Amino acid sequence: MKKLLALTLAALMVFGMVACASNTDSNSTDTAAPADSQTTEQADTSAEADTSAETDASSESTEQAGTSSETLIFGTSADYAPFEFMYPDDNGDMVYGGIDVSVAQYIADYTGKTLQTENMAFDYLLASLQKGDFDIVIAAMEATDERKEAADFSDPYYTDYPPMILVKKENADKYKTLADFEGAAVGAQTGTTKADIVTNDMPGANLVALQLVTDLVNQLMYDKVDAVVVDGSVANQYVAENDDFVIADASSELGAAEPYCVAVQKGDPKGLLPGINEAIAKINEENKMEEFVALADSLSGVAEEVSADAPAE
Repeated sequence: MKKLLALTLAALMVFGMVACASNTDSNSTDTAAPADSQTTEQADTSAEADTSAETDASSESTEQAGTSSETLIFGTSADYAPFEFMYPDDNGDMVYGGIDVSVAQYIADYTGKTLQTENMAFDYLLASLQKGDFDIVIAAMEATDERKEAADFSDPYYTDYPPMILVKKENADKYKTLADFEGAAVGAQTGTTKADIVTNDMPGANLVALQLVTDLVNQLMYDKVDAVVVDGSVANQYVAENDDFVIADASSELGAAEPYCVAVQKGDPKGLLPGINEAIAKINEENKMEEFVALADSLSGVAEEVSADAPAE
């Protein structure tokens, strides 16, 4: 009897241990489930945050693009009075002025944009326009066949006096004809049609090409060159300001001037030309060029020399 009782108690103990083990496994499984659920919720939250961040970034990018479209970036070479130059305003701050600057401002106002002016050496302007550094270039620039390969051009906005040859007054009698410049050092701005004139129309002349017209005129002043070829208004400006300079008689052989146009990127990807041409038509209709020329002439006397660097790499 005692033996039977002992066996019964042993069996009950084994059954209890098995039941406990089963409960422990069940509890372990139930505890793990909420952890998996929490991980999933965190992943969902993270995904939502990433999506929100991307949306915000996209929205910000769109806003920035919209802001930039309201600005008209105007490239020029501010060493060419009376067309583009810098002068001190009433507060002593250096600001841009000139015929071309007035044209650019009118175009910006007409098209509802804010004008931003960037100064650069003339021979880099079209390359920088192609890269998208500027929206437009206005720099007393003729629309030559070569330039039309790199940019598109507006309707003409102004035609200057014919190009002229600037010489020292003491040497005026030496240069009656273009042939008289044989062996002479003749300056012209790099990348301009004036440099082409020296090369093509002044046989035997030695071209001295520099980026800044102001540097060329200084070279003339100190007898480093014998003459400088520039647009007619520019030559007249220097003669009016310096008694040492005159226009050489040979200038009469250079022919007529070509009109100036506004340059935009090839293919006009920003769709600027229609608005520009409308603005130019209004300038002509309202005779604004007379006003722009008069204002430039009044300011040119206080223009200051500025440097125009190459674009950043």
